[in-house]
Amino acid sequence: MAKQALNPDIWVDSYSDYLFNYAVSRVSDSEIAKDLVQETFFAGLKSAKNFKGEAAERTWLISILKRKVIDHYRKINSKKAKSMVRITQNPNSEADSNFLEEQVADPMSLLENSQIENEELGTAIQDCIAKLPKKHALAFTLKTINGLSTEEVCKELNINPSNLWVILHRARTVLMDCLNNNWFKI
Repeated sequence: MAKQALNPDIWVDSYSDYLFNYAVSRVSDSEIAKDLVQETFFAGLKSAKNFKGEAAERTWLISILKRKVIDHYRKINSKKAKSMVRITQNPNSEADSNFLEEQVADPMSLLENSQIENEELGTAIQDCIAKLPKKHALAFTLKTINGLSTEEVCKELNINPSNLWVILHRARTVLMDCLNNNWFKI
């Protein structure tokens, strides 16, 4: 495969619609999606020297955008967690500023960092994927877990993009039902 070269002069014209559609489908807010695409272009320019040419320009930009979307949700969830914490003073302290808010991000908390629970969830997901029809399982794994582009998955499975999205929708629906019945039950 020939090494790809970056051409930032064409990014906005060539990729902005694709990146915007990708972003808005993940954040469900067009203004945030526009900001994420703009941040993606800036990050791409900033890290252009790190581009090895092993992937297509659009694939590389999508990988940057994926990280921007993840960062967006981390930022939102971090703010939500802190705003939901009851700020209480330590009754054993006379200092007015001795708050317990820092406990939000406690890395030693057993609830959100339970290795056993994470392993059980991973096993439940794998069990649910195994119950899918083979083509659905493969499409879901390639696209969602391995992060391949639509074009790559379509080429691998010899299907068109519309067919892929139908397969992914059906797979996700079955997986959610499976997880709701086998994992998320209280």
